[in-house]
Amino acid sequence: MGITPIKYITGRIRRTSGKTVTATVKTNQPSGKINGWLALSPLLVFIGVYLITSITINDFYKIPISSAFLIASIYSLIIGKGNIEHRISVFSSGAGNKNVLLMIWIFILAGAFSGSAKAIGAIDATVNLTIMILPGKLLFAGLFLASCFISMAIGTSVGTVVALVPIASGIAQEAGFGIPMVTAIIVGGAFFGDNLSFISDTTIAATKTQGCSMSDKFKANISIAAPAAIVVTVIYLILGQSAGNIPSPGPQNWILIMPYILVIVLAISGMNVMTVLTLGMGTNFIIGLISGKIGWAGFLRAVGDGISGMSGLIIVTMLAGGMLEVIRQNGGLDFIIKGLTKRIKGKRGAEFSIAALVSLVNFCTANNTIAIITTGQISKDITTRFGLDPRKTASILDTFSCVIQGIIPYGAQLLMAAGLAKISSASIIAYLYYPLSLAFFACLAIIFRFPGKYS
Repeated sequence: MGITPIKYITGRIRRTSGKTVTATVKTNQPSGKINGWLALSPLLVFIGVYLITSITINDFYKIPISSAFLIASIYSLIIGKGNIEHRISVFSSGAGNKNVLLMIWIFILAGAFSGSAKAIGAIDATVNLTIMILPGKLLFAGLFLASCFISMAIGTSVGTVVALVPIASGIAQEAGFGIPMVTAIIVGGAFFGDNLSFISDTTIAATKTQGCSMSDKFKANISIAAPAAIVVTVIYLILGQSAGNIPSPGPQNWILIMPYILVIVLAISGMNVMTVLTLGMGTNFIIGLISGKIGWAGFLRAVGDGISGMSGLIIVTMLAGGMLEVIRQNGGLDFIIKGLTKRIKGKRGAEFSIAALVSLVNFCTANNTIAIITTGQISKDITTRFGLDPRKTASILDTFSCVIQGIIPYGAQLLMAAGLAKISSASIIAYLYYPLSLAFFACLAIIFRFPGKYS
């Protein structure tokens, strides 16, 4: 059992006699923050355990990310302030945060939808249709552009991943492509829309914190994101030339693709992703029952198998949420913010400090919307102090948060994609061309002060 440091509070107490005396009382509450680097050290432990072990055995596929998070989480409880009950309480509040639980609900429903869709043959039917529509040499570029369009329409990278990754991984298996690369194509396109869509939560957070309109932020942002997307599309066109022969599509059963069409259409309409997945799962059952592919018991087994396949993601999400809350409570985020803002010089330095600020906070929270909200006010203060354009600042916040969210293996999008494709989230990172291209053009936009109108 840990021993809580005793904290003394001095205050003035007025007696009934009218005299005022000074009294000192003891409280068993934890006494403030810890050293900044020590507060951040659980994240460094996680990275060290995962990277060093993977490099040592020369295989990034065999180390479960949950194991590294468990070790880092235990370490975070050891270094925390207060007694062990208080530390566990802080950790549990992060693991049970409403945003974490919402993501877990989405994981569960995504697994149930994916499992039931696979049981009735919906994935195979959709794969056959995609192969039939897209010529082999345009397949990679076509998947990327489809992902960009859908994510732009629905405003959520998670929803795009849920809708398209099962199809893409099915195509990869059918055609003999690397599943991590094809999965990365979808994830990259998903962040195109997450960054630009008018209904994306990151767009809303960035514009609200900086006090600019969504249309103005879009105009500043598209000048950065469009060149990045064009470059990546060209890369996929080149890669597609050597993709080899795509197998001929099998017989097409059009009714079996209805669940995926329904999911995409409902998501584009703006319906909540949990409602979309629930309706999709119900559609799978009805089609399976009518076609004779599954009965009630078979449907339940398929749903259970799909949920079981998401168990690793759920564990990682809870461990990450708890550990990151401990880092926040210990002062890790405050340490980052103060360190990055005390030596700003000039407009380029101010813009790079905002980019670094939101990137590091995103790295520590694994949530791009929360990172924007956390750093929004201080970014606005920097914008005012150095005469920056709020529209450019909003674009920087949104862009760099999406870049980091798109490459961290413990982010919701990569975890979801990895779970649906049955691969390691770390295996996707090497093929994430779009987030890296977006980061490159965003840095150029700061260095060369473009777009000029917003710089």
